[in-house]
Amino acid sequence: MQTQKLDVHEQPSDKVALADMAMSRLRQLSMKLAMAEIDIDVFDAMQPLEDDWRALERDNLQSLHQSYDWCAAWVSAFQRPLAILKGTHAGQTAFILPVEIVKSRGLAIAKFIGADHSNINTGLFSESFAESGGSIDAGKFAGQLQQALRGQADLLLLQNIPLEWRGRQTPLTGLPMVQNQNHAYQLPFFSTFEETLKQLNAKNRRKKFRVQSKRLEAAGGFEYVIPETSEEQHRLLDIFFRLKSARFASLGLPDVFADRETQAFLHGLLDRVDDSRQYFGLQMQVLRLKGALEGRIAAIAGISRKGDHIICQFGAIDEELVPDTSPGEFLYWQTISGLHGKGVALFDFGLGDQTYKRSWAPVETAHYDVVLPVSRFGVLAGAAHRVVTRSKAHIKARPKLYRFAQGVRARIG
Repeated sequence: MQTQKLDVHEQPSDKVALADMAMSRLRQLSMKLAMAEIDIDVFDAMQPLEDDWRALERDNLQSLHQSYDWCAAWVSAFQRPLAILKGTHAGQTAFILPVEIVKSRGLAIAKFIGADHSNINTGLFSESFAESGGSIDAGKFAGQLQQALRGQADLLLLQNIPLEWRGRQTPLTGLPMVQNQNHAYQLPFFSTFEETLKQLNAKNRRKKFRVQSKRLEAAGGFEYVIPETSEEQHRLLDIFFRLKSARFASLGLPDVFADRETQAFLHGLLDRVDDSRQYFGLQMQVLRLKGALEGRIAAIAGISRKGDHIICQFGAIDEELVPDTSPGEFLYWQTISGLHGKGVALFDFGLGDQTYKRSWAPVETAHYDVVLPVSRFGVLAGAAHRVVTRSKAHIKARPKLYRFAQGVRARIG
């Protein structure tokens, strides 16, 4: 084993840095050696894990979409079988991967709970496990996950995972992965709204905002509203469903919010609020008109919060009202400016490449899918997922081809 000699002329700060580096390496080595000692158990219910689950999610860097309340709302609505993976080392919880079993074409696929409506997934990891990053023996870890799920799933498919999130590398690095076709877009917050705007084309954005304001005032005025009552929040969510359904119909696309379970899930999120830890599952915000259009809603959005991270889950506009004001984008201005001074560090526009997101978000984050076969059928399903995902990424990277594909999709319904 090689040793490094310390120069006697090094400053105290250098010695501290070397000591920190040595400790970090020791922690990583300890975690790597401990992989053989990690036990993975599978749970078919959330309740036995609640205390450990809530303890892990206190970490600011764990995704809202793996929080206990988010997953509980989904499980209550969809009632799918669960296969939650809990890793334990030395009597302490090392990780929880909230997984449900989704049946598709005869296959049993283990996916993150609520994966179809999540924008970023991290899993839940203890601090030591999370900091271990790429030092974990990926082959051994994969084998343990496969063994835990054998007989319950054909494929472990954990989607929309950033390899690095806010400076931390995912401990899932090294597992079989494919880059997801969708990226996510974020706007970092600074101390004031004006400072935040400097990341963007602030001059043009302010000019556009003034034009929008004048047009809205000419139409009778407006108000930015965040209803305080649960009843009003639920009423606004139903309005969103109607607006979004009309939009999907006009494009000839399927309505991803139409099924009873999804609507029950989102309604369930509205009442999951914990001010003590800066958490709400879903909050509706609207741009409401005045004057001759009194009470009409021009734009509506639903946002979620966990700690200093805000995620915009969805939005819609009434296309028959004040279309020349770009009411959806105007609502984003109101929302983002209003969140300054409230402990927010990051506004996340979520997955999907859209022009308005790029105009607001200077940060683009690539996401990856863990594709780990558990059975022989899972090997085929995993290969198919890789091919489909790479094909979608190829199409989306070419605007003309993407527009053509969208047109075909609309024509065939």
